[in-house]
Amino acid sequence: MTMYRIGVIGTGVVGSAVAILLQDKGHQVTGLYSKTGISAASLAERLGCRAFADPVELLGFAEVIFITTPDRELDHMASLLAGSGMVRGKHRFFHMSGALPAEVLTPLREQGGVICSLHPLQSFAGIQQALVNLPGSFFAVQGDASAMEIAYRIISDLEGKPFTIQGEDKPLYHLGAVIASNYLVTLMHYALSIFGSIGIPEDKAIAALLPLIRGTLSNIEELGPVKSLTGPVARGDSDTVGGHLKVVSKLNYSYTDLYKTLGRYTVEIALEKGSIDETQRNRLLKLFCEGAE
Repeated sequence: MTMYRIGVIGTGVVGSAVAILLQDKGHQVTGLYSKTGISAASLAERLGCRAFADPVELLGFAEVIFITTPDRELDHMASLLAGSGMVRGKHRFFHMSGALPAEVLTPLREQGGVICSLHPLQSFAGIQQALVNLPGSFFAVQGDASAMEIAYRIISDLEGKPFTIQGEDKPLYHLGAVIASNYLVTLMHYALSIFGSIGIPEDKAIAALLPLIRGTLSNIEELGPVKSLTGPVARGDSDTVGGHLKVVSKLNYSYTDLYKTLGRYTVEIALEKGSIDETQRNRLLKLFCEGAE
């Protein structure tokens, strides 16, 4: 089995977790870099490797280099490394951005390096959570064909599951991931705020809602989203929707606006499911556009 010398530029949550997991699988993490040096030094002590003050130095100690800086810094880091004159054909550069294509690293390709985007379709709130959540995750892979074999090997060692996408599709891919993850948090905050308005503490509300959420996720996994839709919109129950609109309008505008927006989208799912007809659809859409009378 081929083991790689690995360098990580940007030792935040994802970069740190990848370094730890790959070293656990037998790869040698030979160098780390972070902007302030603090997180890199701490991780280097844990892994028994060097923390560099200059990211260019990593090029002499690693063949596989993960650039896990914030997205806004990727092009600058690529240009910095490419301008060093130290990039060689042996170097394989991976970034882990969900929104940006591998081509953001084009300056490194122009110097003979091979570039690839390797994005874990997962949410990481901290390093320990990442160490638990990363194995078993799906990874979107996009970039130079010659990097794919290494990408698949790395994903396998991370116990992940790869799939390939096109560079031009990265923004839409990332949008879907944001809606499924980040906006799920938004929806939970929204629901908890509603519960909070009637005096239910957040911890009790979370405990009460999680079984409902898990049941819904189980339904989606088994049946898909359309067949899993339940509730007043799925039933065409305009009276209940009207009641919701009356009470939510007494809270604040953003609650009402979000409820209407989600409702309009949900009406179309209900129609696709076949649980409402056109008459019910139009009645519900009128409520979600105009509000309760």
